[in-house]
Amino acid sequence: MNGTPRMRSSYPSTPGSARQSPRTTQDSTKARSPLPNLPDGSPAAASSGSPVIPVTLIDAPSQRMYTFAVYSLLLAWRIYDWWQLVEHETTSIGLFLKWAVIDIMFLFGVPFLRIPWLEWSETTSTVACLFHVILDGMLMFRIPLPIEGWLLFFAKTVFDREMSISEHSVRPASILRNSSLIMGKQIINILPEGSVTMNPDRHPFCINNIHPVVHIPLYFNQTKPKVVELLRIDFDTNVNETIVLTPKEVNSARQTHDENILLISYPVRKPGLYRLLKVVDKTKLEVQRRMSDTLIVACPRAAVKSTASEKCLGDLSDLTMEIEGTPPLKVVYSRTANSDKSVHHFQSIQPENFASPLLGSTRASTLVVAGSQDISWARTHRITVPLNESMASGGRWLYSIDEIHDAVGNVANFSTGADDGEHNYPKGAHLEQSFTVHERPVARLTGCDSRNPMMVANGKSVQLPVQYVSPGRTPDDTSHTLIWKFSPKDTLTESGDHGDEVVFEEYSAKTAHNTPAIREPGLYTLTGVKSKFCDGEIKEPASCLLLNPAEPQLSITAENINDKCAGNSIGLLVDLDLLGTPPFIVRYEITTKSGSHMESVRIPGSRHQLELKPKDAGHFTYQFISIDDAVYKGRQLGGKDLLLEQDVKPPASAHLRRSSGTIDACIEEPVEMNVELSGEKPFTLEYELVHDGKRKKTKVPDIERDVFNIRTESLTKGGEYSLALTSIQDKTGCKIFLNSEVKFTVRRQRPKVSFGHIEGKHKTVEVEGRQIDLPLRLTGRSPWTIRYRNMNDSSKAVEKTVRSTNDIIRVNQRGTYEILEVSDDQCPGTVDPKASTFEVDWFPRPQIKLADTAVLIPDGKRYLKREVCEGDIDAVEVNLIGTSPYNVKYQVRHKPEHGSSSIQNKQFEAALGVATISMDTSKAGTYEYEFSELSDGLYDHEAKKFTPLVLSQKVNRKPSAHFTKPGQSYKYCKEELAGDEVIPIKLEGVPPFSLEIDIKHQSSSRPETVKVANIESNHYEFRIPHRVLSLGIHQVSVRKVRDSHGCQQKTEYGAPHVQVQVYDVPTIYPLDSRIDYCVGERISYTLSGTAPFEIYYSFKGDKKHAKSDTTTFRRLATEPGNFTITGVSDKASECKATTHISKLVHEMPSVKISKGQQVEVDIHEGGQAEILFEFWGSPPFEFTYTRSTNARKGQKSQVLETRHEVSYEHSKTIQSSQEGTYEVIAIKDKFCSFSTQRAEMESKQRWIQL
Repeated sequence: MNGTPRMRSSYPSTPGSARQSPRTTQDSTKARSPLPNLPDGSPAAASSGSPVIPVTLIDAPSQRMYTFAVYSLLLAWRIYDWWQLVEHETTSIGLFLKWAVIDIMFLFGVPFLRIPWLEWSETTSTVACLFHVILDGMLMFRIPLPIEGWLLFFAKTVFDREMSISEHSVRPASILRNSSLIMGKQIINILPEGSVTMNPDRHPFCINNIHPVVHIPLYFNQTKPKVVELLRIDFDTNVNETIVLTPKEVNSARQTHDENILLISYPVRKPGLYRLLKVVDKTKLEVQRRMSDTLIVACPRAAVKSTASEKCLGDLSDLTMEIEGTPPLKVVYSRTANSDKSVHHFQSIQPENFASPLLGSTRASTLVVAGSQDISWARTHRITVPLNESMASGGRWLYSIDEIHDAVGNVANFSTGADDGEHNYPKGAHLEQSFTVHERPVARLTGCDSRNPMMVANGKSVQLPVQYVSPGRTPDDTSHTLIWKFSPKDTLTESGDHGDEVVFEEYSAKTAHNTPAIREPGLYTLTGVKSKFCDGEIKEPASCLLLNPAEPQLSITAENINDKCAGNSIGLLVDLDLLGTPPFIVRYEITTKSGSHMESVRIPGSRHQLELKPKDAGHFTYQFISIDDAVYKGRQLGGKDLLLEQDVKPPASAHLRRSSGTIDACIEEPVEMNVELSGEKPFTLEYELVHDGKRKKTKVPDIERDVFNIRTESLTKGGEYSLALTSIQDKTGCKIFLNSEVKFTVRRQRPKVSFGHIEGKHKTVEVEGRQIDLPLRLTGRSPWTIRYRNMNDSSKAVEKTVRSTNDIIRVNQRGTYEILEVSDDQCPGTVDPKASTFEVDWFPRPQIKLADTAVLIPDGKRYLKREVCEGDIDAVEVNLIGTSPYNVKYQVRHKPEHGSSSIQNKQFEAALGVATISMDTSKAGTYEYEFSELSDGLYDHEAKKFTPLVLSQKVNRKPSAHFTKPGQSYKYCKEELAGDEVIPIKLEGVPPFSLEIDIKHQSSSRPETVKVANIESNHYEFRIPHRVLSLGIHQVSVRKVRDSHGCQQKTEYGAPHVQVQVYDVPTIYPLDSRIDYCVGERISYTLSGTAPFEIYYSFKGDKKHAKSDTTTFRRLATEPGNFTITGVSDKASECKATTHISKLVHEMPSVKISKGQQVEVDIHEGGQAEILFEFWGSPPFEFTYTRSTNARKGQKSQVLETRHEVSYEHSKTIQSSQEGTYEVIAIKDKFCSFSTQRAEMESKQRWIQL
């Protein structure tokens, strides 16, 4: 068969002989492209399609195998070149071109050999060449590949070799991973370790007389205690006291719900700070203690104190609360006014300048810092908190302290409902203060005022009509004292007021119905009233005039009544003139021949005309017997002038024009009245004015008018007046008796106004802006018109109409108010000069001031606080003036040097007048603290009345310094030359600056520090002093920078830096200054000059020569000996610089633990096991070993601790009582060291770098 039919995607069949199958012809239509037969050895068979190498010489499979072998060698060579680039951390365009040419030649050359199955087309060759060229570029230019890890693993396995100091190529791993240097392992198994904890839940404790003992819980985990010692630090003396629990107390441990935990409740009777000092278990081993402090303090308590229990309406509570406890404290108190109860509290009650670890939001487990045992902050402090509130309603007020909280968390609850963990105490009398707030009494006169005096008969007494009112009290339980002043009638002023002679009198009344008796005529004015507890208020009417009027008198005149026609007498016309207090009753006796009888006439006025016209003719005798008036009764009359006999004869007339109502006149004002006249003109009119028993007659002739106006003189005395027409005569000459009379009243006093008292004074202090009612005291008749002004205000006077004798003026501004004028409905009045002003003042509004103004600088409307640096701690103290408690709101406005501002709103409450505010210095910039709102116990905040307090502080940014070109490498020569490069540094801050710059050589662990001072600009060109330079690479970094503000900043680790390369031509310097090296270490040198370099050295007396194409010369120390560099030359100088650099290579130390075997030791808790370490090398030996968890199935062992020990001998034994697996991980003798971890790290270093 010539060939087998194949699919296009199948491999071609293996070439065979020239024989063909008989079915070839038959199946030729099915076979698409049969393969040609292999050529035979005849010349005829050597056609153009035969392989270049005859198959008879090398068969086709072998040719394919050889071709693949060549390709594999080329690939290995290619990887070797790439590994050399990786080793030297460089790239190479030459290698890239080399491998590109080799790949093109190979991939295009193989098809020309015409090897069966390797005759690919030109397109295939081109695509393969393109792929290989790309691969060459990625390898030779070190572009990461997805399979780079596998290539590294392969290259490291095959090509990882280094030149040793004996100039032989060796594998470093065989030397670095020498497992025979550290051998052995010891495993210790131990029972679990117990622990003890004091008060793990941090329960608060306090002691007092009611709770003298508290129990501190001690929890023991998986251990049974035998000895327990506690430490107590006294609050007052800071003295330490060691407390050892008795065996009885230790044996009292009881099991909890967890069977592994025991509990001891230790009783404590003394306050102090308690801490676990030492605990030993039954096996005499010390138990691990979990450090925590427990404070046993005195329970908080309080007392309320006040000066008096009886108060009057409007008084201040004036009480103080004395709080005792560990600050800061909180008190909750309630105020009950009658049935209205409210609850209030004060927080953060603490002494001034108080500092305590309990002030923070979180609390450490130990409250005393190591080395300091000052716990005076936990002492009990007594703090007094004042409480002043206006008592605005009458009744029973009760202030009561309900709760007290101290800083530890103890709560003394004096109410009925105490929560869990709170101490509930009965509320004693010292925790409450009750007040009885009494209403102020009021007194006034009734039925007697300036218009209605009291008329009393001479020598008689009368009760002063006082009306006493005490709100809230029954009339039978209203004992009080009245105070009045009295002026005799003869000493009164013309206006009816008190004169110079004034007598003050008092009267003590047991009930509201008791009133004093008065007798003497004069003016009585109430000046004061006070009850058992409070001074009261006198309201109008407060004055009463007592008069003793004259006894009534009667005079008569009579004339006959004649018949005008006949001229006969028909009766008598008797004129009765009376003096006294009307109305009068006059009794007279009529006697005739037939007998006598009594008659009486009621006369309302002081004159009366009695017409006696008997019906019968005869002789009549009229005898006036007695007279009564309003005051006197039954006064007998006698005398012949009061006896009339009747012997039995139209006249002119006149009458007064009366008004419809009562006529009132003002004192010191005239009275006018019209008289209507009838008859023949001219008239002669006689009239009289009667007052106070006196008559004044007036005769007016030649009146030519029908209406005559009578105008009196100014009436200077008050009282009742009578204007009577006595007679009139016309042209006929007949004089006619008139009986026309008008009575009117002249006020005895002008209307009067004065300010009343508020709490006994013409002054009041109120909350600003509140409506204030100023009391008025008025006499006269309603309504009154008052003009007043505010003397502190330049505006016009105000006119107000009032209608009550005890009306008010409502004002809302401060100042001194003065009454200017007063008038009632008819008369002008007077102002009492002693009570014409009333002062209104405000309670001072709360103020906030800065306390430490000595360190503040005023700047206009704000204060400047001293500048601080970013991150500094600063605070300011403010004084609060007003009525506590205070509420302060303020804004903190931060203006950074760059960017937008930010505002933060804050507030705090203060019970005392001093508060401390922490300044924000977290960020640089200008901080402005504007205290914008302030309120206290009396005033809410009002923006118009409050001037914000502004405090400004500048927080200076910490200066910074950084290199202008970080990461750049600079060149320096070993010798100081003018061409040395400078390192530019940019500084931020305020000059002048001072710098500290670290210059660290790559082989040194400690940098050199260069200090530069007085840098006057923000840019500085730094030249490194050559004294701190040595050959090699230096890392230069800024360590610290300080500016003119005193602010400084240290550069963090890992900050940007620059490198400095120090060159010398040609020189060689060791990268490590040490002389002693160990086997397995690399001895490295740096070369200065132009590569390549030739290095001459000797080892063990043999002189050797090496070449370096780079500036680094490194050899691996594979055996001990003396390695000395004798010379070096470079390409540029072509000279050899003689040098003598010797390094001594030492053998590596070794250690065995447990004779190099793995040993397991089981010990009981508290027991110990010996661990033997054996050393080989040069003492002293330093070794590091680890204790890790014992390996468990399915769990990986973890390192628990690492320890470092020193041995000056070749062996060392260590006792251990802790469970774990003990292994040595590092050994060091006098010269060398070895670490299993370091070996692993070095083996992986290149993997990490790549």
